[in-house]
Amino acid sequence: MKAKTREMLALCVVAGAAWGAGQGLKAWQAERLGARVAANAQAGDIVMISSLTCTYCRQARQWFTRHEVPFSECFIEQEAACAEAYRRLMAPGTPVLLVRGQRQVGFDARRVAQAWPG
Repeated sequence: MKAKTREMLALCVVAGAAWGAGQGLKAWQAERLGARVAANAQAGDIVMISSLTCTYCRQARQWFTRHEVPFSECFIEQEAACAEAYRRLMAPGTPVLLVRGQRQVGFDARRVAQAWPG
């Protein structure tokens, strides 16, 4: 019985270490992407069409702010021009990003970074 308990404990330790390493890699990649986008993005390159209640919009806003990436944002509930742009883009939800003129539905830091090759 003790041998099985030790095996289970060892398996849990290995699984926990693998999970922790994966989380660390994810954080490192996010930092690298953030630095890359911040180094390349200019004012006006990124426009985010948001909704006041959108959780993903809040996450994107926090990412841009944390990495000091210049972006502008409008809210479909507060600005008629923003709501019209949202309708014109025929987006299924928010956020909708215009990154260097290219529409991106939803937020994915990797997709944003791909707007600047290299």
